[in-house]
Amino acid sequence: MALEIPTDPTLPPFVDQARRLAFGDSELLRHLADAAGGLAVNLVLAGLIFAATLWAANWLSRVVGRAIARAHRRGPPDATLQSFIGSLVRYAVVIIGLTAVLSQLGVKATSVIAVLGAASLAIGLALQGALANVAAGVMLLVLRPYRVGDVVEIDGKTGLVRGLDLFATRLSDGENLIVFVPNAKAFGAVIVNLSAPTTRRAQLDFTIDYGDDVDGALALLLACAAAEPRVAAKPAPWAKLTAFGDKGLVVSLRAWIAPKDFDDTRFDLMKACKERLEGAGFSFPYPHQVTVAPRPFQAPQSKTNGAGSASPGLPSPPPTKAGSSTGR
Repeated sequence: MALEIPTDPTLPPFVDQARRLAFGDSELLRHLADAAGGLAVNLVLAGLIFAATLWAANWLSRVVGRAIARAHRRGPPDATLQSFIGSLVRYAVVIIGLTAVLSQLGVKATSVIAVLGAASLAIGLALQGALANVAAGVMLLVLRPYRVGDVVEIDGKTGLVRGLDLFATRLSDGENLIVFVPNAKAFGAVIVNLSAPTTRRAQLDFTIDYGDDVDGALALLLACAAAEPRVAAKPAPWAKLTAFGDKGLVVSLRAWIAPKDFDDTRFDLMKACKERLEGAGFSFPYPHQVTVAPRPFQAPQSKTNGAGSASPGLPSPPPTKAGSSTGR
């Protein structure tokens, strides 16, 4: 059994405790064992509290989402509100759980609050971007320029809105890539909601030759629009001569289409109009390229008069014949 070693007042406390621990002081070893046991229990409890916090955060987030869905029994659930409130509840529960973990480890909540209060200015400057995203997210939730499921264009990025949380808006673009737009960026940029209107206008421009029948081309464009079932009857399709181009006359067709069918209908209508115009004998001018072949450079020949001196601008005399009097 280890003997109890007396303290040495001439040594510093840390050195004295190390000396007693090296010689196997029973009292000091007992205190260390109690402290290690208490720390182990606190670490286990803190881990359990942290795990329970994560589980409770996800569970409460789902419960809030279902509660919001039940509140909209007469219509479809508001996915935007579910996403935002769910993330808000999740972060709040995580913050409360972390405070409980620190309290279990011996850090008093009042001390944490005092430290946060003293460093509030530095924290505010460091997290001003995050706080701006939270404030912008609240404004987006209140103003509702878009909802989850809408196709929007934000700051040049077009995609389907997948979610709106405290800090960012998640978009899924045409290539199925996930784009995260910070809420502050989305709230400060121009937002174009492509799904909000009931119909969208598509304009198709065709260039025909100046000698073609304009009225016949306009009638064919209207017939193509009338034959397409996805084109709305009201407003009625519109076809007019819109410009005198460098290569021909520009005839335009305007048709109104539902947002969900906009791209496919516009492409199919463009193909149908081209085939109808070509079948009716209309020609589509296209740019031509002219190739100019270079000629080799030839130096001008000097012209001389009868005396043998150069006389520019006068034709040279014809050659003399043998036996004639000229040139003798």
